[in-house]
Amino acid sequence: MGPESVKLEDLVNMDNPQAVFSEVGLIVRVMFPNGDYSPLLKVCLDIRSLFEGNYPGYRKCNIHYHDLKHTTDCLMAMARLIHGARLAGLRLTEKQAVLGLVSSLLHDTGYIQEAKETKGTGAQYTLTHIERSIFFAERYLRDNGYSSKDVRFCHRCLRCTGLDVKIAEIPFESLEHEFLGKALGSADLLGQMADRTYLERLPLLFREFCEGGVPGFADELDLIKKTPEFWEFTKNRFRTQLGGVDRYMINHFKSRWGVDRDCYKEAIENNMRYLMHVIEHHESDYWAHLRRGKRAKSMARIEDG
Repeated sequence: MGPESVKLEDLVNMDNPQAVFSEVGLIVRVMFPNGDYSPLLKVCLDIRSLFEGNYPGYRKCNIHYHDLKHTTDCLMAMARLIHGARLAGLRLTEKQAVLGLVSSLLHDTGYIQEAKETKGTGAQYTLTHIERSIFFAERYLRDNGYSSKDVRFCHRCLRCTGLDVKIAEIPFESLEHEFLGKALGSADLLGQMADRTYLERLPLLFREFCEGGVPGFADELDLIKKTPEFWEFTKNRFRTQLGGVDRYMINHFKSRWGVDRDCYKEAIENNMRYLMHVIEHHESDYWAHLRRGKRAKSMARIEDG
Protein backbone atom coordinates (compact mmCIF):
# COMPACT_ATOMS: atom_id res chain seq x y z
CA MET A 1 0.00 0.00 0.00
CA GLY A 2 1.54 3.30 -1.12
CA PRO A 3 1.43 6.50 0.98
CA GLU A 4 -1.08 8.06 -1.40
CA SER A 5 -3.67 5.37 -0.63
CA VAL A 6 -3.17 5.14 3.15
CA LYS A 7 -6.20 5.98 5.27
CA LEU A 8 -6.25 6.87 8.96
CA GLU A 9 -7.91 3.57 9.83
CA ASP A 10 -5.05 1.63 8.20
CA LEU A 11 -2.39 2.84 10.61
CA VAL A 12 -3.40 1.62 14.09
CA ASN A 13 -6.14 -0.76 15.25
CA MET A 14 -8.17 1.81 17.18
CA ASP A 15 -10.55 -0.87 18.47
CA ASN A 16 -7.67 -2.34 20.51
CA PRO A 17 -6.69 -0.15 23.50
CA GLN A 18 -3.35 -1.91 23.86
CA ALA A 19 -2.50 -1.17 20.23
CA VAL A 20 -3.18 2.51 20.92
CA PHE A 21 -1.09 2.50 24.10
CA SER A 22 1.78 0.83 22.23
CA GLU A 23 1.70 3.39 19.41
CA VAL A 24 1.55 6.29 21.88
CA GLY A 25 4.49 4.77 23.74
CA LEU A 26 6.44 4.56 20.51
CA ILE A 27 5.73 8.23 19.74
CA VAL A 28 6.85 9.23 23.25
CA ARG A 29 10.08 7.25 22.88
CA VAL A 30 10.75 8.84 19.48
CA MET A 31 10.37 12.29 21.05
CA PHE A 32 12.28 11.44 24.23
CA PRO A 33 14.60 8.45 23.59
CA ASN A 34 15.95 8.50 27.14
CA GLY A 35 12.62 9.19 28.82
CA ASP A 36 10.56 7.11 31.21
CA TYR A 37 7.30 5.85 29.71
CA SER A 38 6.18 3.99 32.87
CA PRO A 39 4.21 6.85 34.56
CA LEU A 40 2.14 7.36 31.41
CA LEU A 41 1.64 3.61 31.00
CA LYS A 42 0.31 3.42 34.57
CA VAL A 43 -2.32 6.05 33.79
CA CYS A 44 -3.22 4.21 30.56
CA LEU A 45 -3.83 1.00 32.49
CA ASP A 46 -5.68 2.73 35.34
CA ILE A 47 -8.04 4.51 32.96
CA ARG A 48 -8.68 1.28 31.08
CA SER A 49 -9.51 -0.35 34.42
CA LEU A 50 -11.82 2.54 35.27
CA PHE A 51 -13.84 2.24 32.06
CA GLU A 52 -13.92 -1.55 32.25
CA GLY A 53 -15.28 -1.58 35.81
CA ASN A 54 -12.16 -2.73 37.61
CA TYR A 55 -11.28 0.49 39.44
CA PRO A 56 -12.13 0.63 43.16
CA GLY A 57 -15.17 2.73 43.99
CA TYR A 58 -16.46 3.10 40.44
CA ARG A 59 -18.93 1.38 38.14
CA LYS A 60 -18.17 0.12 34.66
CA CYS A 61 -18.71 2.62 31.84
CA ASN A 62 -22.34 2.15 30.79
CA ILE A 63 -22.59 4.51 27.83
CA HIS A 64 -21.61 3.73 24.26
CA TYR A 65 -20.41 6.98 22.69
CA HIS A 66 -18.18 8.52 25.36
CA ASP A 67 -16.64 5.14 26.11
CA LEU A 68 -13.08 3.87 26.40
CA LYS A 69 -12.66 3.98 22.63
CA HIS A 70 -13.48 7.68 22.58
CA THR A 71 -10.80 8.24 25.22
CA THR A 72 -8.18 6.24 23.33
CA ASP A 73 -9.14 8.05 20.10
CA CYS A 74 -8.46 11.33 21.89
CA LEU A 75 -5.20 10.04 23.37
CA MET A 76 -3.95 8.97 19.93
CA ALA A 77 -4.81 12.32 18.35
CA MET A 78 -3.17 14.16 21.26
CA ALA A 79 0.08 12.19 20.92
CA ARG A 80 0.19 12.92 17.19
CA LEU A 81 -0.39 16.65 17.70
CA ILE A 82 2.34 16.85 20.33
CA HIS A 83 4.77 14.97 18.08
CA GLY A 84 3.90 17.20 15.13
CA ALA A 85 4.37 20.35 17.18
CA ARG A 86 7.79 19.23 18.39
CA LEU A 87 8.80 18.48 14.81
CA ALA A 88 7.78 22.07 14.00
CA GLY A 89 10.11 23.38 16.71
CA LEU A 90 7.88 23.76 19.77
CA ARG A 91 10.11 23.04 22.76
CA LEU A 92 7.93 20.83 24.89
CA THR A 93 9.68 18.97 27.69
CA GLU A 94 9.04 15.32 28.38
CA LYS A 95 7.11 16.20 31.53
CA GLN A 96 4.91 18.69 29.68
CA ALA A 97 4.18 16.23 26.90
CA VAL A 98 3.36 13.41 29.32
CA LEU A 99 1.07 15.66 31.36
CA GLY A 100 -0.75 16.59 28.18
CA LEU A 101 -1.24 12.91 27.37
CA VAL A 102 -2.33 12.17 30.93
CA SER A 103 -4.90 14.97 30.63
CA SER A 104 -6.31 13.37 27.47
CA LEU A 105 -6.74 10.09 29.33
CA LEU A 106 -8.58 11.83 32.17
CA HIS A 107 -10.71 14.20 30.11
CA ASP A 108 -13.97 12.19 30.12
CA THR A 109 -13.71 10.33 33.42
CA GLY A 110 -16.67 12.40 34.62
CA TYR A 111 -18.99 10.10 32.68
CA ILE A 112 -18.07 7.18 34.95
CA GLN A 113 -20.40 6.68 37.89
CA GLU A 114 -19.19 6.10 41.40
CA ALA A 115 -20.32 2.84 42.97
CA LYS A 116 -22.97 4.70 44.98
CA GLU A 117 -24.45 6.31 41.85
CA THR A 118 -26.81 3.53 40.79
CA LYS A 119 -29.56 5.43 38.96
CA GLY A 120 -29.47 5.87 35.19
CA THR A 121 -26.20 5.92 33.25
CA GLY A 122 -23.21 8.20 33.02
CA ALA A 123 -24.97 10.07 30.22
CA GLN A 124 -26.97 12.00 32.81
CA TYR A 125 -23.78 13.95 33.56
CA THR A 126 -23.31 15.18 29.99
CA LEU A 127 -23.73 18.84 30.93
CA THR A 128 -21.55 18.52 34.05
CA HIS A 129 -19.03 15.90 32.95
CA ILE A 130 -16.12 18.34 32.65
CA GLU A 131 -16.46 19.41 36.29
CA ARG A 132 -16.76 15.77 37.30
CA SER A 133 -13.72 14.87 35.19
CA ILE A 134 -11.71 17.64 36.86
CA PHE A 135 -12.77 16.36 40.28
CA PHE A 136 -11.68 12.81 39.43
CA ALA A 137 -8.44 14.01 37.81
CA GLU A 138 -7.42 16.15 40.77
CA ARG A 139 -7.99 13.33 43.23
CA TYR A 140 -6.31 10.75 41.01
CA LEU A 141 -3.22 12.90 40.38
CA ARG A 142 -2.77 13.78 44.05
CA ASP A 143 -3.16 10.14 45.08
CA ASN A 144 -0.44 9.22 42.57
CA GLY A 145 2.15 11.75 43.69
CA TYR A 146 1.68 14.53 41.14
CA SER A 147 2.45 18.06 42.32
CA SER A 148 -0.06 20.84 42.91
CA LYS A 149 1.31 22.56 39.79
CA ASP A 150 0.67 19.41 37.75
CA VAL A 151 -2.88 19.17 39.11
CA ARG A 152 -3.50 22.84 38.30
CA PHE A 153 -2.28 22.36 34.73
CA CYS A 154 -4.48 19.31 34.19
CA HIS A 155 -7.49 21.21 35.54
CA ARG A 156 -6.95 24.01 33.03
CA CYS A 157 -6.23 21.59 30.21
CA LEU A 158 -9.50 19.71 30.74
CA ARG A 159 -11.45 22.97 30.58
CA CYS A 160 -10.32 23.35 26.96
CA THR A 161 -12.62 20.48 25.94
CA GLY A 162 -15.70 22.62 26.62
CA LEU A 163 -17.22 23.76 23.34
CA ASP A 164 -18.22 27.15 24.73
CA VAL A 165 -14.98 27.83 26.61
CA LYS A 166 -12.93 30.90 25.70
CA ILE A 167 -9.38 29.60 25.82
CA ALA A 168 -7.89 33.09 26.17
CA GLU A 169 -9.56 33.40 29.58
CA ILE A 170 -7.80 30.33 30.99
CA PRO A 171 -4.69 31.44 32.96
CA PHE A 172 -2.07 29.05 31.61
CA GLU A 173 1.37 29.33 33.17
CA SER A 174 3.30 29.12 29.90
CA LEU A 175 2.90 29.10 26.14
CA GLU A 176 3.68 25.39 26.18
CA HIS A 177 0.85 24.71 28.61
CA GLU A 178 -1.48 26.81 26.49
CA PHE A 179 -0.54 24.79 23.43
CA LEU A 180 -1.31 21.55 25.26
CA GLY A 181 -4.71 22.85 26.34
CA LYS A 182 -5.54 23.80 22.77
CA ALA A 183 -4.18 20.48 21.54
CA LEU A 184 -6.49 18.59 23.91
CA GLY A 185 -9.49 20.63 22.78
CA SER A 186 -8.54 19.80 19.19
CA ALA A 187 -7.73 16.12 19.80
CA ASP A 188 -11.07 15.57 21.54
CA LEU A 189 -12.90 16.69 18.38
CA LEU A 190 -10.54 15.20 15.80
CA GLY A 191 -10.41 11.80 17.45
CA GLN A 192 -14.14 11.24 17.50
CA MET A 193 -15.10 12.82 14.17
CA ALA A 194 -12.38 11.02 12.19
CA ASP A 195 -13.33 7.62 13.59
CA ARG A 196 -14.40 5.23 10.82
CA THR A 197 -17.54 4.40 12.86
CA TYR A 198 -18.36 8.00 13.80
CA LEU A 199 -21.51 8.16 11.70
CA GLU A 200 -23.04 4.97 13.05
CA ARG A 201 -22.26 6.13 16.59
CA LEU A 202 -24.31 9.32 16.21
CA PRO A 203 -27.54 7.62 17.35
CA LEU A 204 -25.67 6.58 20.50
CA LEU A 205 -24.64 10.19 21.04
CA PHE A 206 -28.27 11.26 20.70
CA ARG A 207 -29.25 8.77 23.42
CA GLU A 208 -26.66 10.31 25.73
CA PHE A 209 -27.93 13.79 24.92
CA CYS A 210 -31.49 12.75 25.76
CA GLU A 211 -30.57 11.39 29.18
CA GLY A 212 -28.24 14.30 29.83
CA GLY A 213 -30.82 16.95 28.96
CA VAL A 214 -28.84 18.48 26.10
CA PRO A 215 -31.14 20.86 24.19
CA GLY A 216 -31.30 21.62 20.49
CA PHE A 217 -32.26 18.32 18.87
CA ALA A 218 -35.82 17.29 18.07
CA ASP A 219 -34.91 13.67 17.46
CA GLU A 220 -32.11 11.37 16.32
CA LEU A 221 -32.45 12.35 12.67
CA ASP A 222 -32.29 16.02 13.61
CA LEU A 223 -28.90 15.49 15.29
CA ILE A 224 -27.66 13.62 12.22
CA LYS A 225 -28.80 16.39 9.90
CA LYS A 226 -27.06 18.99 12.05
CA THR A 227 -23.73 17.13 12.12
CA PRO A 228 -22.31 18.76 8.94
CA GLU A 229 -23.15 22.13 10.51
CA PHE A 230 -21.31 21.02 13.66
CA TRP A 231 -18.25 20.25 11.51
CA GLU A 232 -18.34 23.82 10.17
CA PHE A 233 -18.55 25.08 13.76
CA THR A 234 -15.62 22.83 14.68
CA LYS A 235 -13.41 24.09 11.86
CA ASN A 236 -14.07 27.64 12.98
CA ARG A 237 -13.21 26.69 16.57
CA PHE A 238 -9.94 25.16 15.36
CA ARG A 239 -9.05 28.45 13.63
CA THR A 240 -10.06 30.75 16.47
CA GLN A 241 -10.28 29.48 20.06
CA LEU A 242 -7.93 26.53 19.49
CA GLY A 243 -5.28 28.56 17.69
CA GLY A 244 -4.98 26.37 14.61
CA VAL A 245 -2.81 23.83 16.43
CA ASP A 246 -4.40 21.08 14.33
CA ARG A 247 -2.00 22.19 11.58
CA TYR A 248 0.76 20.24 13.32
CA MET A 249 -0.93 16.92 12.57
CA ILE A 250 0.50 16.66 9.07
CA ASN A 251 4.07 16.86 10.45
CA HIS A 252 3.46 13.67 12.42
CA PHE A 253 2.03 11.73 9.49
CA LYS A 254 4.89 12.74 7.22
CA SER A 255 7.54 11.76 9.77
CA ARG A 256 5.96 8.61 11.21
CA TRP A 257 4.24 7.14 8.16
CA GLY A 258 5.65 8.93 5.11
CA VAL A 259 2.20 10.35 4.38
CA ASP A 260 2.21 14.03 3.44
CA ARG A 261 -1.44 14.61 4.32
CA ASP A 262 -3.59 15.33 7.36
CA CYS A 263 -5.31 11.98 7.64
CA TYR A 264 -7.70 13.25 10.32
CA LYS A 265 -9.13 16.08 8.24
CA GLU A 266 -9.30 13.74 5.26
CA ALA A 267 -11.25 11.13 7.24
CA ILE A 268 -13.67 13.70 8.63
CA GLU A 269 -14.34 15.25 5.23
CA ASN A 270 -15.03 11.76 3.87
CA ASN A 271 -17.44 11.13 6.74
CA MET A 272 -19.23 14.40 6.06
CA ARG A 273 -19.53 13.77 2.33
CA TYR A 274 -21.03 10.36 2.93
CA LEU A 275 -23.35 11.69 5.65
CA MET A 276 -24.69 14.40 3.35
CA HIS A 277 -25.27 11.73 0.68
CA VAL A 278 -27.27 9.67 3.18
CA ILE A 279 -29.31 12.69 4.28
CA GLU A 280 -30.09 13.62 0.68
CA HIS A 281 -30.87 10.16 -0.69
CA HIS A 282 -31.71 7.87 2.24
CA GLU A 283 -33.41 9.98 4.90
CA SER A 284 -36.23 7.47 5.38
CA ASP A 285 -33.84 4.58 6.15
CA TYR A 286 -30.69 6.45 7.20
CA TRP A 287 -29.75 4.02 9.96
CA ALA A 288 -29.33 1.15 7.51
CA HIS A 289 -26.86 3.25 5.53
CA LEU A 290 -24.80 4.32 8.55
CA ARG A 291 -23.96 0.81 9.74
CA ARG A 292 -20.55 -0.65 9.00
CA GLY A 293 -19.28 -4.21 9.41
CA LYS A 294 -18.95 -6.14 12.68
CA ARG A 295 -19.06 -3.04 14.82
CA ALA A 296 -22.35 -2.10 13.18
CA LYS A 297 -23.86 -5.41 14.33
CA SER A 298 -22.83 -4.55 17.87
CA MET A 299 -24.41 -1.12 17.48
CA ALA A 300 -27.59 -2.75 16.20
CA ARG A 301 -27.81 -4.88 19.33
CA ILE A 302 -27.49 -1.75 21.46
CA GLU A 303 -30.15 -0.03 19.36
CA ASP A 304 -32.52 -3.00 19.69
CA GLY A 305 -31.82 -3.55 23.37
